[in-house]
Amino acid sequence: MPAITKTSARTAQTDSSHKSLDQSSDKTPEKSSGKAKPKTADKSKAASRASDGAVDAIKLLTDDHKEVQALFKAYQKLVDDEGEDDLREQLAQDICAKLTVHATIEEEIFYPAARGAMEDEDGDDLLDEAEVEHAGAKDLIAQIAEGAPSDALYDAKVKVLGEYIAHHVKEEEQALFPKVRKSGVDLDALGDELSARKAELLVELEEEAAS
Repeated sequence: MPAITKTSARTAQTDSSHKSLDQSSDKTPEKSSGKAKPKTADKSKAASRASDGAVDAIKLLTDDHKEVQALFKAYQKLVDDEGEDDLREQLAQDICAKLTVHATIEEEIFYPAARGAMEDEDGDDLLDEAEVEHAGAKDLIAQIAEGAPSDALYDAKVKVLGEYIAHHVKEEEQALFPKVRKSGVDLDALGDELSARKAELLVELEEEAAS
């Protein structure tokens, strides 16, 4: 994981907490099966997840996409307005932190679950491409996290990373996510896993920054 500032880690954790509260109102209980006993159990499980603020996995990942794309726009505005170095660095580190956490939960949880649920060549190809794109993004993230705004190519690297992520987001949201949603995977349960792991990673980042 690239080095992350204490401020950006705390900001990421705060934003995530606010988001979890906002997302709880969007939760819809999952549909039950046709059998009597599983129907009752499914309703109970869905209601329990709703009360805990669980969220559909694809919605969670899509919300992450929107958040980081807004940060890239804010960074570009700072560049256009000739913003101070420390403000640009803080925002760039926040972008790196959020992307690192997002990529980790996708690779550890979402991609394996999606690969198992889709079980088709097209799905495997999309997931293979997504993982390759992650590898390219991680290289830029590491360069930005280890660099400084005074570096000649610092702003250019952040801009290229934003373009790279925009392409990756488009591929996921227009091709991968619809296939995963149709696969029948339990997106609510998967969302629970993603949320829990995301919270753990944010704590780890803050502890790392504080050490």
